Amino acid sequence: MAEFADLQDTLGIAFRDPSLLQQALVHRSYLHENPDFALPANERLEFLGDSLLGFVIAAKLYRDFPHLTEGGMTKLRAALVRKETLARLASSLRLGDYLYMGRGEESSGGRTKQTILAGAFESLVGAIMMDQGFAAARDFVLRLFAGEMGRALEERLTTDYKSRLQEIVQARHRVTPIYRITKEVGPDHAKEFTVEVIVGGSVIGRGHGGSKRVAEMEAARDALDSLAREQ
Repeated sequence: MAEFADLQDTLGIAFRDPSLLQQALVHRSYLHENPDFALPANERLEFLGDSLLGFVIAAKLYRDFPHLTEGGMTKLRAALVRKETLARLASSLRLGDYLYMGRGEESSGGRTKQTILAGAFESLVGAIMMDQGFAAARDFVLRLFAGEMGRALEERLTTDYKSRLQEIVQARHRVTPIYRITKEVGPDHAKEFTVEVIVGGSVIGRGHGGSKRVAEMEAARDALDSLAREQ
């Protein structure tokens, strides 16, 4: 399994049973063309990894975000374990390069398909669980999801604040809030945006942030605070 040495270095995990890592990367299309291959497809490991991911993320949200309701945690967990997120993490580990895959699937771009990459990531998590134990698998998941957690929470808060503001404004004024960037300063890697939210020609909120999304979220929150004070 010398060909997987680089992958284990990337993962920061030395498998006790390297065949588990190998199995995690066996797509079923490979077995259709190589029925005598020694290992089964990764689908059972994928099932295990999917279950572990859901539990670990749920426990993390419960512990770190006590203000979230059950519905809020459900939405955030769904955003974190969705196919697009898992495929992005798989790509960051270059799992596609290591997949055992049938020639037909490969020729159709299988190594970059989100569904296949997401499944491979879940299988990898399952393999780590079986080889290293729950604690190691949990730590691996939390390490990789650290950035995704902040991104998903930011997206959720942005949606919540902007959706709530739109509901109120449409109910009161029958118009849609307009977000306008009024200032953009700093270099490309560290920009700071200022955004105003406008209703009927009047500015009702302002926000600042390191991205347009965050600035819009802060502007919506400021507008909600202003409307609450008016009430």
